[in-house]
Amino acid sequence: MSASAQEFRPDIEGLRALAVAGVVAFHFGLTALPGGFAGVDIFFVISGYLITRHLVAEISDTGRVDLLRFYARRARRLLPAALLVILATLAFGMVILSPEEQALYSKGAMFASAYMINLWLIRWSFDYFANDAASNPFIHYWSLSVEEQFYLAWPALLILTAWLKPGKRAIVLAIGITGLISFILCAWLTSVSQPWAFYFSPLRAWEFAAGGLASMAPARLLQERPQLGRALGLAGLAMIGVAYLTFSEDAPFPGFLALVPVAGTVLLLKAGAAGARDGTPCLRNSDRKTAMRVSGNCVNAALALPPLQWVGKLSYSIYLWHWPVIVYAGMLAPELTPAGRLLCLALTLALSSLSYHLIENPIRRNGWLMANAARALVPALLLTGTGVAAAYGNARLAVRDLDPQQRIIAASAAEPSTARARAGCVQDYETVTPKPCVFGDGQRSIALFGDSHADHWSTPLIEAGRKNGYRVVTWLKNSCRASRISVWSSELKRPYSECDRWREQAIAEIIEARPALVVISELALTSGRKMAGRGGDTDRQDADWRAGLRSTLTSLSKAGLKVAFIRDVPFNDRDIDTCVARALWRHETPSRCDQTRAYAANDRMAAVEREIVDSIPNAAYVDLTDRFCGATVCHVFIDGKLAFRDQHHMATPFAESLEPEVEKRVISKVGR
Repeated sequence: MSASAQEFRPDIEGLRALAVAGVVAFHFGLTALPGGFAGVDIFFVISGYLITRHLVAEISDTGRVDLLRFYARRARRLLPAALLVILATLAFGMVILSPEEQALYSKGAMFASAYMINLWLIRWSFDYFANDAASNPFIHYWSLSVEEQFYLAWPALLILTAWLKPGKRAIVLAIGITGLISFILCAWLTSVSQPWAFYFSPLRAWEFAAGGLASMAPARLLQERPQLGRALGLAGLAMIGVAYLTFSEDAPFPGFLALVPVAGTVLLLKAGAAGARDGTPCLRNSDRKTAMRVSGNCVNAALALPPLQWVGKLSYSIYLWHWPVIVYAGMLAPELTPAGRLLCLALTLALSSLSYHLIENPIRRNGWLMANAARALVPALLLTGTGVAAAYGNARLAVRDLDPQQRIIAASAAEPSTARARAGCVQDYETVTPKPCVFGDGQRSIALFGDSHADHWSTPLIEAGRKNGYRVVTWLKNSCRASRISVWSSELKRPYSECDRWREQAIAEIIEARPALVVISELALTSGRKMAGRGGDTDRQDADWRAGLRSTLTSLSKAGLKVAFIRDVPFNDRDIDTCVARALWRHETPSRCDQTRAYAANDRMAAVEREIVDSIPNAAYVDLTDRFCGATVCHVFIDGKLAFRDQHHMATPFAESLEPEVEKRVISKVGR
């Protein structure tokens, strides 16, 4: 928000610097600050503080709000730089991204231009097979969309409240009630449906409300007790530090955890307001040592340091530029070194400085645009329309004339397995009651049991069963192994208790159904670790996995059922459909996406797995790794077909080609 020279708050500029530094550090992979994403929450509180302060002051002075002037300021401040980055990102994407990616992310750019990408991401995040959000160069616009939606709703709330009951007390009450309802819903949905809590602007309104209440709280008490103000400032800074240092992506965020950075920001804002008004300098040039002893708790001076002021001034431009820079750099150089990340940071700062001095600030301060609200709002509508039109056009052009190989990849990545193509056959995370699906009308049955890594075998198994007079009955659930091992769900941000309950019911139902054969496959434990990006207590995990696998197989075996356990497919370090599409787009061979067998297959753990299976009566181990891997390399484009639709799920057309192998190596186990 624009502030006059008399109202300028260096501490707020420094807070902006802390916020954007946390976000950039997190996105650039600085593991020392795993909770840097909480910087966005700091921005939300600052926006609520400044906007509420401005609107309440205008209502108090004039009894109304000049909405056209208000939105004209917002448009001058935000739209030009945002559109510049959108257009530049689209342009570079035409060279770096494959056609299908260009089409997908151009849709994101279209929603970002209209400040609605947060709503698009809610729908996108629920897709289990959605492309990795970390590759979306526009995903960071979600927070800007939330802010813009706040700017639409907040003035209406304050104006309506002032009209119904004039006075600041009524406004405080309205803000407090709105914030409380928003927080309660946010905390509840964080554990039930985290994407809604994260992206939906009404559920983030409490953070803006916290800033709004802070702007209306009297600062007299802190002005009269400067030591208390300094203590609160240090406490606020410590709370932000705790969030940055201890939070992680696996945490149930926002919810209750977001209270930490939000409360820390509120304390800093109030301490800063008191410090700005009491006129007491933090450091006396005449006696620096004494001043440090007397007022060493003064946070305002630290936030007013020139480096933080410079970063704070550029914070909006830095936020806009940093994400597409690091995303595209990671695509061009997957093994980005620390030196490479420093170069990305330097490029981000250079682009931010240029766009700030050439676009953002000149337009924001342009006298002709400032003279009349309509002069800013009409170009704002044109800018928004330009962004939407450019993104839509790019999405259409990208896939208009796909070459045959790109069409193969697009079809392979989009086509679901046979079981997944039927709604509800691969059950979602929250479901605890199994829903078996029947494929075929054979007299005898084969049960397919496990997670999505069992599901991708449904396509060849169902066809092989049909040829041999068997119907296939599936018991499948997302991210739920057949082995009795309790896991943490990164999607639910909590222990996956639904899986444990579902698995026990599924085992009981399979035993009662008495199939001729039970086919099991599941995500390998080592693959799960690679997906999570960490190891943890691997010895304990290995022991739990061995015990869980043995327990499930033993239960089925003791019931007199035959079991075929299919070894998991190789794991890749990137989405293979995207990697191959990019390689072909850049006139490279798909083999550049191949993996070493040592990384992809993990033969050592497979040997342990085989030993466990072979020790169980009526159980057999089926290993089809030779269809993917040679002695040293695992391939991703085999016999003209894409083998994987992402990092670790088979592409359905390739799975179809394995039907003869499944018939030979799996169906044969029925008569063993």
